[in-house]
Amino acid sequence: MKKKMISAVLGTMAAAVAVLGAGSVCMAEEPSYTIGISQFAEHGSLDNCRQGFLEGLKEEGIEEGKNLTVRVNNAAADMGTAYQIAQSFVNDGVDLICAIATPSAQSAYNAAMDTKIPVIYTAVTNPEQAELADEDGNPVGAVTGTSDQLPVEAQLKMIREIMPEAETIGILYTTSEANSVYSITQYEELAPEYGFEIELAGVTSTSEIALATADLLDKVDCLTNLTDNTVVSSLPAILEQANERKIPVFGSEIEQVKIGCLAAEGLDYINLGKDTGRMAAKILKGEVKAEEMPYELLTESNLYINEAVAENLGIEIPDTMLERAVETFTEITAE
Repeated sequence: MKKKMISAVLGTMAAAVAVLGAGSVCMAEEPSYTIGISQFAEHGSLDNCRQGFLEGLKEEGIEEGKNLTVRVNNAAADMGTAYQIAQSFVNDGVDLICAIATPSAQSAYNAAMDTKIPVIYTAVTNPEQAELADEDGNPVGAVTGTSDQLPVEAQLKMIREIMPEAETIGILYTTSEANSVYSITQYEELAPEYGFEIELAGVTSTSEIALATADLLDKVDCLTNLTDNTVVSSLPAILEQANERKIPVFGSEIEQVKIGCLAAEGLDYINLGKDTGRMAAKILKGEVKAEEMPYELLTESNLYINEAVAENLGIEIPDTMLERAVETFTEITAE
């Protein structure tokens, strides 16, 4: 009889422990994360990357204000500032650094290299040339992300269709931006196939852009813009000079077309950011390590046209192009 009573008591205690254990599991707090976002410059395409990045995280259940704290800093197109931002994130022990644009990505990787903090980047044109990935696309460390490699051939086709008589395309670029240097090699390689010559003007800072633009406009039939952060930050001033000369400027993404570029075969930077956010979510949740994830390349381009710019320049856009454009604009918006 005593044995039965002891057994019953033990059984009751075990059940109670089991209930308490289950309760403690149910009451376990959901993981929360802190991310540092280092954005190299303030302009539309990079802003869209940041917005898309947070949307991609949210799609995976990681949302600012709920289980995510976000710190955002902008380097104002200064390499030294970009490194300071990255170092501050490392010192604060964030869970992950998101670096937007090549210079910020390089700075973040260098700052976090000897830590356990993963870095995920977006809007990096060529991760191999930026020394963030090897020749097979694999990470060189705890760093991965998405590439915004320009659809250069599609852009050249588009320019030729709009300007059948044009001979020379001008490109402004920052000599220290690896993404721009790489894109220029593509332009120089492919331009002859479409009957174009490329005229270059390299700058080292925004202070040189006005003079370089004026000089370049004397030599070209049109300008085509890269995703060069220093140049894009000064795009309104470039457009002002070009418009006075009635010389078209072609953009590299939708935001540049909105503010006054004639047209672009460009990427959707919101979608690029979303892809990056989804990758970051996998890293934060421990599903995969950054050093195990090859970077991703967004290959689909979209045609954007600004009809107001075309009218101002006296250029007629073929109906076939207007029909296939993903989006057309009938006004020029301020940046």
